[in-house]
Parts: sequence; structure tokens; C-alpha cells
Amino acid sequence: APRAAAGAGPPFRGGTYPRGGGGGGGPPPLHPHVQHLTLIGIGTGSPDHVTRGAIRALNAADAVLIPRKGAGKADLADLRRDLCARLLNNPATRLIEIDLPARDPAIPDYRERVEAWHDAIAATWTAALAPHAPSRVALLVWGDPSLYDSTLRIAARLRPAPRVEVIPGITALQALTAAHAISLNALAGPVTVTTGRRLRDHGWPPATDRVAVLLDEGGAFGALDPAGVTIWWGAMLGLPQQVLEAGPLAEAGPRILSARAALRAAHGWVMDIYLLAKDEGAG
Repeated sequence: APRAAAGAGPPFRGGTYPRGGGGGGGPPPLHPHVQHLTLIGIGTGSPDHVTRGAIRALNAADAVLIPRKGAGKADLADLRRDLCARLLNNPATRLIEIDLPARDPAIPDYRERVEAWHDAIAATWTAALAPHAPSRVALLVWGDPSLYDSTLRIAARLRPAPRVEVIPGITALQALTAAHAISLNALAGPVTVTTGRRLRDHGWPPATDRVAVLLDEGGAFGALDPAGVTIWWGAMLGLPQQVLEAGPLAEAGPRILSARAALRAAHGWVMDIYLLAKDEGAG
């Protein structure tokens, strides 16, 4: 079984993380022994989503970082621990648990707040790895590291820069369309992938009849005129607690909000995604 190691201690807060390079900004220097960082896509948390390539990469790591997001989201760390328990057979691989920092609400600008948060996470990684100095480090990333995930941007902050390898995973989009047995796009039609915040602020994107929405904190579709719009929604995709809803937006929307609230109450977190489609002739 993999060995467990202590975490990095209290998380850094945005705006107060340690500065390296003589005050030049960014996280403190990475231990020079850390040469290789592997970002492993794990789909939506089901062991069935993990590829053989991902399992090989996991077992090649000297250390695996397990992020913790507090007691209210303990399930997220538990899922990573469970995957490691099922898939790791290298007894030398060490699990290093870290407390992730929170975004600093005192920073009013959204992008600045996120950039400071990413700096703080990079600093947390660096601090956690320093006592162990592993050569090869792995991180288990929800879905695929390329799609609406910040791990690659955080990894780019590390200095000296390790060699970064990405193992692709099943995206939430793939899991959603598979769960509903639908195609992502209409025949020869475009699809726009966006966030709940942008859908709420800017409405239906131009020049597209299908919109896939990620990172919605809940109900951004309520900003749309529901006439002629169909929604396919899924939460906790691939997990035992998976919930699906679909139908005309005017009818399915309230059911989705109710199901989402129930999941959050039960688990402390929700991971969901949905696809919206305009009927021919609508809007």
C-alpha cells in the first residue's frame, strides 16, 4: 500500500502567500529534486474512467499530492484516496495530503482573485514537497487537465520548472453525453463550451445552437428565455450518486435546481454540467 505523509500545514491565503526569488513574486523555489510532474486525468471519479496509461503513470510516481478542501468537501479527497487504494501497487509511492488555500474575498477583481489563488496553490505544492524531495510527482485531476481546469496554469508557476506530462482523462462533457446517450453536436452544427458565470452575464452565445455549460454555481440557465430550449443535465457523473435530468428547459429547470440542492445538502459539494440546445426555428 502507498505510504501516507503529512500535509503542508495551514493553507496559504490569497494575497499572503510566501514570495520567492528575492521578492520577485510567485511561489518559493521548488526543491531541485522535483524533476517531473504528471497531471493524470481521472474522469469524474469513477475507477472505470481511469485509463491504463493513467495507472502506469500513477505507479511511476514517487509521490502523489492529495488536495483537501475542508471537512465540507471531504468526499473529494476520499475519492482520490480510494482511487489510489484501488490502483496503486507501488509500495514506494508516497501520498502527500495538502490543505488547499481559499480564494481571498478581499480581492474584488475576479481574475486578480483567481491569479492570487493559483499563486497560493503553487506555493502550497512547493511547501508540501520540500520535506520529501520526490523526483516524480503526480496529481489526480478531475476530468481532463485541458478542459476548464487550472492545474496546468498552476504548474506553470513552479520554478525551476519541472517537466510536465499530461495523461488525458474522460471529460465531463463525454460523461454527460454518454449518460444521456446523445450526440454533443447537431448534424454539422457548432457547439460553444462556456461557464455558468458567462452564460448568466452574457446570455446565449452568438452563432451556435448548442451550448455546453461548466462551472455553474447553480441555475445560470434561469437567465435565458426557456422557449424552444432543451436541456440535458448531469451531476456526480459516473459515481453511485449520479443524477440525470433532461427535457424542455421550462419543465426540467426547476427539477434540476431541486436535485442540485439535495445533492449539496447531502454531500457538501456538487459537480455538474449541462448541454442546452435550441429547437429548429427557436430564438
